[in-house]
Amino acid sequence: MDWRSLPPLSALRAFAAFAEKGSVQSAGAALNVSHAAISQQIRNLETHLGLGLLDRSGRAAVLTLEGRQLAEALLSGFEVMAQRVEELTSQQTVRALHVATTPAFATHWLVPRLPEFRAKHPEIDIMIDPNPALTDPTPGGVDICVRYGDGRWSGFDTEELLPSSIVVIAAPSLIAGRQITTPADLAQFPWLQEFGTSESTEWLRKHGVDEGTARGGMVHLPGNLLTQAACNGQGVAVTARAWVEDDLATGAVTLLFEDAREKGYHIVTHPTALRPAARSFRAWLRKLATPRA
Repeated sequence: MDWRSLPPLSALRAFAAFAEKGSVQSAGAALNVSHAAISQQIRNLETHLGLGLLDRSGRAAVLTLEGRQLAEALLSGFEVMAQRVEELTSQQTVRALHVATTPAFATHWLVPRLPEFRAKHPEIDIMIDPNPALTDPTPGGVDICVRYGDGRWSGFDTEELLPSSIVVIAAPSLIAGRQITTPADLAQFPWLQEFGTSESTEWLRKHGVDEGTARGGMVHLPGNLLTQAACNGQGVAVTARAWVEDDLATGAVTLLFEDAREKGYHIVTHPTALRPAARSFRAWLRKLATPRA
């Protein structure tokens, strides 16, 4: 099909409205434009096609044979389009808002605040997908992701929600007063790592402790249990500082090392238009965003 040969959609809509309503006045009211605008659009359509679509010889304009043939095709086509748009939009309205994030973020930050959003938008069903794997937002799939990093993910729209450094922590009972001055001093201890990630092993490797996991052992567990296990002295953990601020303040864990690079949790969305439920959720997240100090 040569789409370039088609007349402007505005002219086709105006003509279809006239054919359905029977007058330029009624067509203008249906499209919320003046009857003069309807008349001009129909004349533009006739010029484009080189056909007379209306017989204006009488007191009221009526469709010509060609006009009736075109009107039949347009009204049928617009009806099908309207039905399909209604079907698609109703499906998007019914489908639950899909939010993907890490188990730690869901446990420590999102779920405790979720009642506020539910109170404002009880009509929106929400599916929280706590997954340590890096999940991408996709049209018709995951609506919004909240992921940790520097915010530079090609192909997506990102905005910082919660700045936080990465820290290495351990319970005082685990290190038992031993002096920790270099990452190599931690190789003798057991380590904790969120299931499905490699944060602890990567931190060790980055700091030259290649034998750390072999000598101290590594326990893999869900992210929402990582802090609890660290407080219980089960191992050294790498986590976002935001999740252990209270534990650091009370002395439940000791800060051993901190990576102060500017990273944090970001709202990640697909650059295509968000459906209304996702726009409402993103707006709510924005209001709760913590400005970087």
